[in-house]
Amino acid sequence: MPPIIILFDHPEFLVINKPSNISVQNESHQSGILPILCQQLKVEQLWLVHRLDKVTSGILILAKNSQAAAIFGQLFEERQMEKYYLAISAKKPKKKQGAIKGGMKKVRDSKWMLDSSDTAVAISQFFSFSIYQGLRLFLIKPLTGKTHQIRVALKSIGSPILGDELYKGLSADRTYLHAYCIRFIYQKKTICIICPPDKGDAFVCDETKLQITHLTTPWTLKWPNIKLPQQKNAG
Repeated sequence: MPPIIILFDHPEFLVINKPSNISVQNESHQSGILPILCQQLKVEQLWLVHRLDKVTSGILILAKNSQAAAIFGQLFEERQMEKYYLAISAKKPKKKQGAIKGGMKKVRDSKWMLDSSDTAVAISQFFSFSIYQGLRLFLIKPLTGKTHQIRVALKSIGSPILGDELYKGLSADRTYLHAYCIRFIYQKKTICIICPPDKGDAFVCDETKLQITHLTTPWTLKWPNIKLPQQKNAG
């Protein structure tokens, strides 16, 4: 496979562009992103400080030492990491922008769903934009860090992610979910990384790329005020 793209190389951590369909850890039939990157960089160890689903591409942070990993652990726990994702759906949402909130409940076949409980509450904010041929581009800001959170959230508003067949998305050349932007303060310095998607026909077409050029400072959008639950962020 081609070398993993390094987006930002700090003395204490790396920010990479994770390809889709590679897990962060080893699987029985496939190497994970950690051993692949350690081999590529000729280092013995890197520390995973947050996760992306196997099907998700984009920004992933890896610490170079345990001290940096602990700092990132605290940043995620205190919700000091701003994360923004891009997704595409072939289904028009029930609403074009807003917030999605609910308790995450595990159901059969490794799937999750949202319910009205106050247990494991997941909160996501989003904007959506028409691109072409009935497709919609979503910009999502998760305020919590639950497993499959964005995938479940978009399914709950009638817009399962294109290619995400686990959650009833239409079949496609990939699952159209990408970690697009992250912003945080590390040792008193603001770090902001933007990584537009570069794989997937619907991501790289002219209409989608044009819309993404209008979303290069997602933190400046008028996101609604949301009250966060009093619980730790899973990152």
